[in-house]
Amino acid sequence: MNNEFSRREFIRTGSVSLAGMAILPSFLSLGCNRITEQSGLEEYYAHFNVDREMLQKVMAEALSRGGDYCDLYFEHSLSNNVGLQDKQVNSAGSNIDYGVGVRVLKGDQTGYAFSEEITLDAMKKVAKTAASIANENKKFPPINLQERVHPEFCKIKTSWEDVSIKQKIPYLQKLNDKVFSLDDKVAKVQVYLNDSSSYILFANSEGVVSFDYRPMVSFIAVCVMEKGDRREDFFASRSMRIGYEYINEELLDEIANEVVEGANKQFEAVKPKAGQMEVVLAAGGSGILLHEAMGHAFEADFNRKGTSIFSDKMGQKVGEDFVNIIDDGTNPNYRGTLNIDDEGILTQKTKMVENGVLTSYLHDRISAKHYNVAPTGNGRRESFRYAPIPRMRNTYMEAGPHSREDIISSVKDGIYVDTFTNGQVQIGAGDFTFYVKSGYLIENGKLTQPIKDVNLIGNGPEALRQISMVGNDLKIDCGTGTCGKGGQGVPVSMGLPTVKVTQLTVGGTNA
Repeated sequence: MNNEFSRREFIRTGSVSLAGMAILPSFLSLGCNRITEQSGLEEYYAHFNVDREMLQKVMAEALSRGGDYCDLYFEHSLSNNVGLQDKQVNSAGSNIDYGVGVRVLKGDQTGYAFSEEITLDAMKKVAKTAASIANENKKFPPINLQERVHPEFCKIKTSWEDVSIKQKIPYLQKLNDKVFSLDDKVAKVQVYLNDSSSYILFANSEGVVSFDYRPMVSFIAVCVMEKGDRREDFFASRSMRIGYEYINEELLDEIANEVVEGANKQFEAVKPKAGQMEVVLAAGGSGILLHEAMGHAFEADFNRKGTSIFSDKMGQKVGEDFVNIIDDGTNPNYRGTLNIDDEGILTQKTKMVENGVLTSYLHDRISAKHYNVAPTGNGRRESFRYAPIPRMRNTYMEAGPHSREDIISSVKDGIYVDTFTNGQVQIGAGDFTFYVKSGYLIENGKLTQPIKDVNLIGNGPEALRQISMVGNDLKIDCGTGTCGKGGQGVPVSMGLPTVKVTQLTVGGTNA
């Protein structure tokens, strides 16, 4: 394809300030060759109009002031969205993102700059900017680049680039019709289908060069129902790193039933009493509490800086023997899955808590060097415009020894929560507040009245210690989870088996 894009160069700095520079916009006619899942390194070189010698020259410039390490991160992302409201498809859009980021490390300092123009001159210019965190003059021989081969955890059959908008529209209309057909109370439906394909080329001064193909699809439905003068709503979403083959009638039925059942339940829901009580977290989407209240506190940059409450807990008991918390980049096709992270590190399964003991933080290259351990493949960035930082991928608690039925029956007076909408967490102290969209009262060991609009208030490390039962029904949620940190958003997945927390504060009717 031959498109023209306005290109500008920007600067991002790490722990030191870089001198600003003004560059007039330039223009690039981008001629990209077609990349497929079977393409190799040479095809990725051609796709970004670079070669091995160009990369060597840019890295020599990046290290010319005495930096310890540098890397180059090339990205070409194509995204599309289609929306349906008022029973017809009435919105659509596309976006193309293209550029390269250059990072230089010197000690614990980071220099970062990026360009939306991939030419040798433009890349050397931003490399020189990133290099200015150091203050020596050095020359380096050409770096011998060797390809790092990785497994494929996100195999697809049909690329989203091969699917026209005409092929997508019928699925939005079918989902809309299915929701309306399930209940006469349905008053309004919104449906959105978003897809993207990202092509990544990575090289660093250690001689590693690698590439990655990252597909994504998100299917979202919102249902509004009316009953007399009352109005209730519910939403459901599915998102995976997978191709067009993911969209089928079974998926449409699943989403339609979920939004209608969820909205219907709201009409019968009440607010529970306020106070401290036993809380049962449902399998699946309740993993957001694990992600926010505990997962972030395991990210190594917070611990390296001493801001996480877990910074002095390595090797210590933080939960019961049956509590095992995982961050995994290898789960096939999940939203947070990666073949390599954004530092070119092979992704892996990392046990943060094993048999109740804190065993690992989530590391990028900088924190791994600080702790003298290997990186865990958690260096992630929103795009080529950002330097990588430690981030979660697919975070979940492994299945435990208890059944869901036994967990619920053990609670005399408490609540069961299954859908969260938002929350706030203080990483340092670990304090959190989460808003529960739906759940049930638990009375004498049984689920009874539906509940809604509840706040859960607690402390992450304390809640971890208060987990007294873990179910054998682990479920990883396939929703559209996007994690925000440091001004960057990245796709993630999260999961949980049914879990009983002995005591949390519930904000209810007399709160």
